[in-house]
Amino acid sequence: MAQLQSLKSSEQRFASPSRFLTIFHSPETAVKNWLFVSLLLASQLLAQSPADVPATHQEVQDLFTLMHVREQVGQVMEAIAIQQRAIIHDNLKRQTPRLSRQDLARLDQFTIDIMKDLPIDDTVEDMVPIYQRHLTKGDVEAMTTFYSSPTGQKLLREMPLMTVESMQAASPRIQALMDKVMERAAEMADDAKGKSAAPKSAPDKN
Repeated sequence: MAQLQSLKSSEQRFASPSRFLTIFHSPETAVKNWLFVSLLLASQLLAQSPADVPATHQEVQDLFTLMHVREQVGQVMEAIAIQQRAIIHDNLKRQTPRLSRQDLARLDQFTIDIMKDLPIDDTVEDMVPIYQRHLTKGDVEAMTTFYSSPTGQKLLREMPLMTVESMQAASPRIQALMDKVMERAAEMADDAKGKSAAPKSAPDKN
């Protein structure tokens, strides 16, 4: 009986839309709603650990400085240029046996001049948002801790030489692949010439 009376009382309170809106928008309700939303947002922010947020631009730059990224980019690009020059020399000598050493030297100087124009600082700066996209603040802090250690510093010292030696080890495989590509290209060129040189059949008069 009491529950029925309570239900009727509630129906009477909300029977009028204006009365319902008055209750819902009363100062006490507004304050309670504001407090509820504020606590909800705060709980969501607290649930996200500081280590889970993206690393800042400055934090990534500091990591790059610790890792000597600028120097490493320059060394890696130089190693790539040296490897590419060796592959180009080998291919040109086989395709153009009369090519002189002076011609190869001019080609080498051309590639060296191009490498000098490579904007390393801009290249490193372009890497910052990539690191921010893939690494959190906690990741950067952990990497900073590792690369600050003796083992991390040794890895940074040895990495350029390890990269060069790895590229040298892969060079014969790359050259073998290039040879196959060149052979296939030559075969396709011969086939095209053969088809163009084939005599055309006379049209059928019938």
